[in-house]
Amino acid sequence: MSSEGIAVQTPGSAAPRGRRSRRAVDVPDLVARARDGEARAVARLISLVEDASPALREVAAALAPHTGRAQVVGLTGSPGVGKSTTTTALVRAYRRAGRRVGVLAVDPSSPFSGGALLGDRVRMQDHAGDAGVYIRSMASRGHLGGLAWATPQALRVLDAAGCDVVLVETVGVGQSELEIASLADTTLVLLAPGMGDGIQAAKAGILEVADVLVVNKADRDGADQTVRDLRYMLSLGGRHELTGAWRPPIRRTVAADDTGIDALVETVEEHRGWLESSGEGHRRRAGRAAREIEAIALAGLRERMGDVRGSAALGALAEQVVAGQTDPFRAADALLAQL
Repeated sequence: MSSEGIAVQTPGSAAPRGRRSRRAVDVPDLVARARDGEARAVARLISLVEDASPALREVAAALAPHTGRAQVVGLTGSPGVGKSTTTTALVRAYRRAGRRVGVLAVDPSSPFSGGALLGDRVRMQDHAGDAGVYIRSMASRGHLGGLAWATPQALRVLDAAGCDVVLVETVGVGQSELEIASLADTTLVLLAPGMGDGIQAAKAGILEVADVLVVNKADRDGADQTVRDLRYMLSLGGRHELTGAWRPPIRRTVAADDTGIDALVETVEEHRGWLESSGEGHRRRAGRAAREIEAIALAGLRERMGDVRGSAALGALAEQVVAGQTDPFRAADALLAQL
């Protein structure tokens, strides 16, 4: 599956409320074509997700029976550590193994178009003509956490489209991209020598979300020191010290020439095995679904709250709070009861 265009949205909205499609959407046909590996159908479905189309609920219902099979691998780390290069190298390794791969590269949003700014697909042209690879850049659109708000549903599209592995590359903004750990089955945290990443990783809490630590550009001076720093920090304890917990291994890579990539893939597979044997994989998937349900419910509540702003009911409750007849908590309960 090769890639197709990036959806563009005007800036200023982190989660669009449902823009009308320019043409009627035949969701069952789109899903059937996507499951047959048609790239245009996959692209159209992801665009519907990104734009919060009125057909989004129908899309989700049609995808649901075909999801839950893909292995989701997240890549995060500071800018410049080689996330895109490592993603490209991982795609090559998985394709050599005959696996179909999807890539969601989440970029910062352009302040002008609202679309993806860096365009990671440009850096992944090695796979542009491969029918077994689908690459999509997604704009973060102001959403914090290193991901786009539509990433979970876009993952479902690629899962239903038959991708065996989906690689999710975060924005790379430094210290606010821990959300990937709640989305991926396996989270790779990339670091590079000479960037102070050992200290940054500890300060940002990144070590707590890492399933595998990757020291990329390991042919550079300082790689040994970075590995030593990471080993020391892991020795300080944390969730990895719990009985039966997975202890993040440290892998060295030079993604530019594929050095260490096969070993990294083996480590990811070892983690996948541990997830299945320990039951942690099911727990993570259930937690992921719970957070997704909560996010959708809160988005719906925010929309309904928007309908009562400036309403007589809200105004009356506000007057009661000002007069001391009630408190804000009781007023909020009363407003929710009216919804």
